[in-house]
Amino acid sequence: MGLLSNRVERSEIRPGDHIYTWRAVYAYSHHGIYVGGSKVVHFTRKKEAEGSDSSNSNSTSSLLLEASSECPTFPDCGFQLPDSGVVLTCLDCFLRNGSLYCFEYGVPSAVFLAKLRGGTCTIAQSDPPEDVVHRAMYLLQNGFGNYDIFENNCEDFALYCKTGLLPVEEPGIGTSGQASSAIGVPLAALLSTPLKLFAAGPLGMATVTAGMYCAGRYITDIGVRKDVAKIEVENLSSHLSRRLIEDEGSVNIQSEKPKTLLPMKRKRER
Repeated sequence: MGLLSNRVERSEIRPGDHIYTWRAVYAYSHHGIYVGGSKVVHFTRKKEAEGSDSSNSNSTSSLLLEASSECPTFPDCGFQLPDSGVVLTCLDCFLRNGSLYCFEYGVPSAVFLAKLRGGTCTIAQSDPPEDVVHRAMYLLQNGFGNYDIFENNCEDFALYCKTGLLPVEEPGIGTSGQASSAIGVPLAALLSTPLKLFAAGPLGMATVTAGMYCAGRYITDIGVRKDVAKIEVENLSSHLSRRLIEDEGSVNIQSEKPKTLLPMKRKRER
């Protein structure tokens, strides 16, 4: 167990494990659920509708382009239903020549805070492997809503498969530790600016910023948050639809809010 992430060998993973691999020189990581048989179920952007032109097809996720029917290992690699971002690929296509890492669950708070990067572990406990695989395979057939890099990404998908937990009060906040880290670094620097006035030198300023960053990661972890609840996978579609309606309703309310007109000054009578 390293400070950055938990690298493992292929022989060490088991069905129901939450795995990931780093992309673009550790710029971000891609997550999925290992379901056995060298197969991984993961979440990405929806594939283009059939009949789309070549310019539109270029915007399809690179994962789907590489994990296609041309996979020499498995003929069903790249299986994905229309209008769904959940895809089944072989382990080789998922890794894309990258290293294999295993996401850790039930870690102590001290270990969680010691991690240098978000999106590698959580304080939350994992459900039994059979429940995890069941959720992943069910979502492969029914989808996981619309992909959003900050609110509903591949890590959110894997975390739900492992725990069954989803936010119920604040739909604008996802469960991804990776997204929290991406937002937390500049936010920590901003919020800690007043405190830096009391810090002695660069070392003190760095310590304050790091403390704010760690605190932000901790309070947004799915194992600590109070706004999450267990959602049965069979009820997930109605839950996601309700959240979508609530989001659209809040947008409409804001757009319909009447503009406040400033009172006009009366001209003085001569």
